[in-house]
Amino acid sequence: MKATLTVKTTVQSAIFDKFRDECGVFGIFGHTEAARLAYLGLYALQHRGQESCGIVASTGTELRSERAMGLVSDVFNEAALNRLPGASAIGHVRYSTAGEVSIREAQPFLVKCRYGQVAVCHNGNLPFATDERKRLEDDGAIFSSTSDTEVVLHGVARSQASTIAEAIPEVLRETEGAFSMLFLTPDALIAVRDARGFRPLALGRMTTPDKRDANYSTRGAWVIASETCAFDLIEAEYVRDIEPGEMLIIDRDGLHSSFPLGEKPHSFCIFEHVYFSRPDSLAFGRSVNESRHKMGKRLAIEHPADADIVIPVPDSGVAAAIGFAAQSGIKYRQGLVRNHYVGRTFIEPKQSIRSFGVRIKLNPVRHLIQGRRVVLIDDSIVRGTTSKKIVRMVREAGASEIHMRVSCPPTTNPCFYGVDTPDRADLIAAQMTTDEICRFIEADSLGYLSLEGMLEAIGFRPDSSCVACWNGQYPTRITKEAETQWAREHEPVPSD
Repeated sequence: MKATLTVKTTVQSAIFDKFRDECGVFGIFGHTEAARLAYLGLYALQHRGQESCGIVASTGTELRSERAMGLVSDVFNEAALNRLPGASAIGHVRYSTAGEVSIREAQPFLVKCRYGQVAVCHNGNLPFATDERKRLEDDGAIFSSTSDTEVVLHGVARSQASTIAEAIPEVLRETEGAFSMLFLTPDALIAVRDARGFRPLALGRMTTPDKRDANYSTRGAWVIASETCAFDLIEAEYVRDIEPGEMLIIDRDGLHSSFPLGEKPHSFCIFEHVYFSRPDSLAFGRSVNESRHKMGKRLAIEHPADADIVIPVPDSGVAAAIGFAAQSGIKYRQGLVRNHYVGRTFIEPKQSIRSFGVRIKLNPVRHLIQGRRVVLIDDSIVRGTTSKKIVRMVREAGASEIHMRVSCPPTTNPCFYGVDTPDRADLIAAQMTTDEICRFIEADSLGYLSLEGMLEAIGFRPDSSCVACWNGQYPTRITKEAETQWAREHEPVPSD
């Protein structure tokens, strides 16, 4: 029996039929312009979240906060940054994978508790936070948001540990899921990464000292970020990754590293290399651009095509397309031009002009395509709606054949660790075979990179990688309650 797939028909889903980026965190300690440097760091991490952003800075005795809905460049002007004095700061860009979309959810969260002022921001997802939240509410706790991050903050505030440095690991030892977290107190910056290491978190150091503050090290401020591209913008050097299970405290006395969360098998999210991270970043200590290039080369070996040109679906398909072209000997051409000014707040046109569809974001270069056999390279296919529109658009531009190649395996399962994947029923690869998908998107052929080929290209071992979205083997227990909560949080917004 032929498989069927229910797809959304709005222009919004047609344009943004991609996995949603998660969140990004940035921290700095030891520079008198900490908030401004945090602003630049968040600007570099903007691709990881565009719904809201925030910065908390420390004067040394007090924490101050600025957060709002919108992009970093829109939220932080000179007046806002002037309200954030101090030599340390943490910042966050958010795309919600759980919880509501409102200013109440914007991070970092800032509270005052028995340890004084504490701020926290988080990249990841905690599948069982709902159970703990209910327990805390039954015990009298009051929440101001729906975020799983606030559950951790409540736990820290209610701990009986003598210091916050003891309270944080006490709570996180009992927290299962993905978290790369930054905490800020008036006198310290604390970074913690879950023992499986799902999400990346890197440590860097600025190459030039802050000469205006003699109290701090002359070697330059310490910085922490979700991706190393944030270091480049502020002239900081990558030092190393925060290790899985590590808690790193940075204060006036330097770095203090410990491993209070115990050891667990590593589960690095491979989608960081496939799609999420910027190609100029290191993720899990490896070059993202190099990984994508090697995936493209391996894809050309596994699924060769008799064609005239290789065209990437910009932007995340570019490096893989270059690799495919290099391996196959087929000429690489930028045959699709992307409009970079289409954001998440794109206004949906009226029904009468809705046929513009994906052209709002991409447009073909006709003289490169006309009469040629084309290999289209993309990083993934989610629902298939955008791929179908792109194939049609390239066909209308005059391509004689279109061979679709995807630089990762078919995505068949949702993620519970911080990636906003659709429900399994909306994942086309969970409902159709590769041949059926090929017919659905109207390509002449379709080939996915194998799981083994992808891991080999990136250089990761299967036993240290999270590949659950491709094979359904989750590194942690996923209960029915967690699945139900995930489904509730990912219910589609009713359309008019």
